[in-house]
Amino acid sequence: MNKTKKPFYKTIYFEVLIGVVLGILLGHFWPSLAVKMAPLGEGFIKLIKMMIGVIVFCTIVTGVAGMRDMKKVGRVGGKALIYFEVISTFSLLIGLIGGHILNPGKGFNVRPESLDASLVQGYIEKAQHLDFVSFLMHIIPDSVVSAFVQGNILSILLIAVLFGWALTTLGEAGRQVFNVIDGFSQVFFKIVNMIIRLSSIGAFGAIAFTVGQYGAGSLGPLMKLVGGFYVLCIFFVIVVLGFVCHLCHISIFKFVNYIKDELLIVLGTSSSEVVMPQIMAKMEKLGCSKSAVGLIIPTGYSFNLDGTNLYLTMAVVFISQAMNIDLSLTDQLIIIGVGMLTSKGASGIAGAAFVMLTSTLLIVPIVPVQGMVLILGVHRFLGTGLAMTNLVGNGVACLVVSAWEKELDFKKLDHEIRNPGQEIA
Repeated sequence: MNKTKKPFYKTIYFEVLIGVVLGILLGHFWPSLAVKMAPLGEGFIKLIKMMIGVIVFCTIVTGVAGMRDMKKVGRVGGKALIYFEVISTFSLLIGLIGGHILNPGKGFNVRPESLDASLVQGYIEKAQHLDFVSFLMHIIPDSVVSAFVQGNILSILLIAVLFGWALTTLGEAGRQVFNVIDGFSQVFFKIVNMIIRLSSIGAFGAIAFTVGQYGAGSLGPLMKLVGGFYVLCIFFVIVVLGFVCHLCHISIFKFVNYIKDELLIVLGTSSSEVVMPQIMAKMEKLGCSKSAVGLIIPTGYSFNLDGTNLYLTMAVVFISQAMNIDLSLTDQLIIIGVGMLTSKGASGIAGAAFVMLTSTLLIVPIVPVQGMVLILGVHRFLGTGLAMTNLVGNGVACLVVSAWEKELDFKKLDHEIRNPGQEIA
């Protein structure tokens, strides 16, 4: 039996939208008061983040144990990684080409020696410790507990896959543990649903702080960079992800509309991590298998950073244009190659996109690393766009890989995307 549709003014979408609007107004007219609202946004993000580790663990364990076939786990994971690398290459290229077409840095005429590199020294120090080997070693936690304490999603992913694999070998004893973990999973998702009711307050606090701290006027000549970046994000979602969805007979516009609640929360908080539990639940409702969702979404948060890749290459082009530095074709190919690696190495680090940019500039020294100072003030605005793009990209990845694996229920997908939350009659 179909549920009665909620009035629009009682939906999370409307509540978050009101929170965002009020936050913008407060930040614009009373900036000193607005910056004091930061704890509201930070508190909401912390509430969600405290649940992510256990939810990822429970979802992956039940998904892997439910498969009862480790060859299938490897096959799904392999297809996901192939998809991630192909789409990541496209996003890096689009950011690079888009930067040349839009020319956001033209006319700045900045001299490197005029910039204060101390403003980004913390990011430089983090980036200097990034390399592929240390990244792989970082996946292995010091202990099972430390993975959850540190909130390292890749470490939790490793533990969960091993745990689920072990369960498949224990017969009836394993089934009993499986049922307990599945029950815990339902409890944790219920807690997340309770926290999500506070999302409008979190979005209000985060957006009020951003506008109050920086203000629309602080963008000044950098508006071209911010505006151009959002144009590239929209282009990437509609054209690249839209084409990929079309191959699987899925409408990108319908999908984006389906996850509009989550996108608004990301808009307010500038973090896609805060909606990881919700997007995992929604992908299951759309007809993706639980095992596919459990593997693809958490992995995508580290390996499928479409928006971050767009940001990386466009930012490098912007800085080089602002300093009147000509990048050769070889330089640009190196930037793309380095970006493919650093985007993985920076995952799980606070300010990952900025660290990723720093590490790229350190490896490609033709563009002075102190040039990052130019975008430091607008990084928060760029971060919102890249987080929203990352979210859409990971959702699409889950749909595509599930369809590729022939584990996407198209009947369920069509019904859910037309009638969200209503059961099939």
